[in-house]
Amino acid sequence: MLNKPLITEKSLTDAALGKYTFKVNKTLTKTKIARYIEDNFGVKVRSVHTQSMHGKTYRSRKGTERQTDWKKAIVQLTKGQKIDLFDIKKS
Repeated sequence: MLNKPLITEKSLTDAALGKYTFKVNKTLTKTKIARYIEDNFGVKVRSVHTQSMHGKTYRSRKGTERQTDWKKAIVQLTKGQKIDLFDIKKS
């Protein structure tokens, strides 16, 4: 279902606001994403925003190739809840 969490500078600043970013399967709907997050992480989802991302084109020995398209989901949780995957401790 969820491929992996996207850990970038922007996603970490959004995590402080209760918004978490995941790379998901292209066929998933917003309701399925919300249900999956609630069941696996034990949190209450407030909203889900999705974006269809186009794969990048790059040069290789065979010529020009293209990565596959993918989907990004930004999940906002209710206040006071968090997902520990995005918790970065400063040393």
